[in-house]
Amino acid sequence: MAARLLPVLLAVLLAGLAVLAGAGSAGAHAALTGSDPQQDSVVEQAPKEVSLTFSEQIAVDEDAIRVLDPAGNRADTEETPRSLGSGGAQYAVKLRAGLPDGTFTVAYQVVSADSHPVAGAFTFSIGAPSETSAAVPDQASGGGAVGALYGIARYLSYAGFTLLVGGAAFVLACWPRGAGVRPMQRLVAFSWVGLTAATLAMLLLRGPYAGSGRLGDVFDLEVLGGVLETKTGAALVSRLLLLAAAALFVAVLFGAYARREDPKERRDLTFGLAIGGTVVAAGLAATWAMSEHASTGLQAGIAMPVDVLHLLAVAAWLGGLTALLVALYRGPAVERAAVRRFSRVAFGSVVVLALTGLYQSWRQVGSWSALTGTSYGQLLLVKIGLVALLVAVAGLSRRWTGRLGEAPGDTGALGPEGEGASAPNSTEAATDSAPDSGDGERSEVVVATAEASERAEAERPAAGQGAEAEAGAPGAESAATARVPVQADPAREAQLRRQREAASAATRKKRRDGDPERSGLRRSVLLEAGIAVVVLAVTTVLTTTEPGRTEEEAAAGTSAPAAQQQNPVSLTVPFDTGGKDGKGTVLLDVDPGRSGDNALHVYVQDAGKEPLDVPEVKVALTLKAQELGPLAAPLERISEGHWSATGVQIPLAGSWTVAVTVRTSDIDQVTVSKNVRIG
Repeated sequence: MAARLLPVLLAVLLAGLAVLAGAGSAGAHAALTGSDPQQDSVVEQAPKEVSLTFSEQIAVDEDAIRVLDPAGNRADTEETPRSLGSGGAQYAVKLRAGLPDGTFTVAYQVVSADSHPVAGAFTFSIGAPSETSAAVPDQASGGGAVGALYGIARYLSYAGFTLLVGGAAFVLACWPRGAGVRPMQRLVAFSWVGLTAATLAMLLLRGPYAGSGRLGDVFDLEVLGGVLETKTGAALVSRLLLLAAAALFVAVLFGAYARREDPKERRDLTFGLAIGGTVVAAGLAATWAMSEHASTGLQAGIAMPVDVLHLLAVAAWLGGLTALLVALYRGPAVERAAVRRFSRVAFGSVVVLALTGLYQSWRQVGSWSALTGTSYGQLLLVKIGLVALLVAVAGLSRRWTGRLGEAPGDTGALGPEGEGASAPNSTEAATDSAPDSGDGERSEVVVATAEASERAEAERPAAGQGAEAEAGAPGAESAATARVPVQADPAREAQLRRQREAASAATRKKRRDGDPERSGLRRSVLLEAGIAVVVLAVTTVLTTTEPGRTEEEAAAGTSAPAAQQQNPVSLTVPFDTGGKDGKGTVLLDVDPGRSGDNALHVYVQDAGKEPLDVPEVKVALTLKAQELGPLAAPLERISEGHWSATGVQIPLAGSWTVAVTVRTSDIDQVTVSKNVRIG
């Protein structure tokens, strides 16, 4: 399969290069692109309202936007923000009258159109900047214990969907005999239970996840009622309803379908299950597409069907791979024809994944710089690498299957009960030929074999009586009596049956482990399944990560007013090294004050506001939210008290911590820092 996939993947890669080279914008997580008053600005008079502009439509509640005065008290009227149009992307809150001068904090907590919570804060000043005691709550939406639990439930829901749809498709399309195999039934049934439980958990956690962040609000009926009115709540409820239909499908698949023996009836039932199962599976996939990244931004009408196809292809490949692993390790012998059919299904799934993934990457990444310079792009590269590795391992599995086909005396069956290269003895053949009913019981062949063994033991003379038996002594009479058929003992038969089953299982395991081809196939499939688990985990993280296009646009401020983009950032930081003439002020300018290439100017003044010539000045920038930095600026002395650096790269917009180190003598030095919004 790897050889057949190579030209397809190469063509997709070349197409991807061309698409990314000229990609445009797409939409996903909402990002704050503008405000009035602007961030870090100083206005002469108190505004009547504060407005925020986001990159896409958002959902708000009464506490979505809060304005706090320097003392930390609410400065807004605490009313629900009102929309200013712009497609639901711009909202405003009214301010109270008679506000004092000083620095005000604006905190926002909204839900973007793709269902992910977005929170942040910035400041502006009235009259002049001042100290502020306003504190933004540490427990933001989407974080803490609620965020962790919601993330686990999200992963389990993806895993449950993949195994439910992929396992059922594997049975129906590749291995119909698997419908009567108990391990396969358990796989699909437990997947349904896991997906249902994860969906219920997400429904209960959704309110605090997107709102308060408090675990105690999980069972608040008022909060739950609010969730049901949202797009995400409707999607989760729809998923639960579809899971009820999926339960009926599973019951028929492993019930009536497994017991059907008439070819025509089985064929008709297969057709009905295929149609109904496809509809239910597509509906389940649509519950993700209608509430996450695909539902908003560029070409949403195309993106949602593409996302459904992508999810179905993932399930058919990775879920079917897990089902094959279960069949090889836990089920009875699986026919080679079933493995070949799954190989064709996997090939088609990989092609669909490559094409739909390329389109999704174009929407969510949009440029080369976003592919390599954002968290989303880097995660996407990791996922692409893992999928490529998965395809390579799949090719290895294909070669192992080919070697099995070349084995002499091959019966065409793979699995714990498949025959080895060497022929078993007659007892093993009789045992292995007995069908497995699923509950461990064997056919009458095993019982007959066990009875024959018991009779042979009875016919064997006891130790020390050989001479008597030969001479016609009384011992011979007892031996002759032992040869007379006796009434079967059910307890003894059950004991012999269990012993025979254990011996047969040990023989099969020994023969299986001694077959390098079959062992190689099992190991390669197991490795595929392990990589698939990691791929699914990365995919789950991607769904909660801000897409590269949005992150890059927010960092560059392409949607913000021109004046806001070009205004340099200025800081005034007092310092005191503790030595002689150690007090002063550092004035720092970052121009143009946005992500990308910047010029840095540092002016050191003494207490009298005169230039102060110091031996050394250092500046480092840290973006704690992204764990980026410290980034040192290469300062050069220009003149007395004036230091500068050009080409200072600030990779992302955000609240940066600027640390300035001033040394006034060989032993007197101090480091002072201040937070500033850049970008």
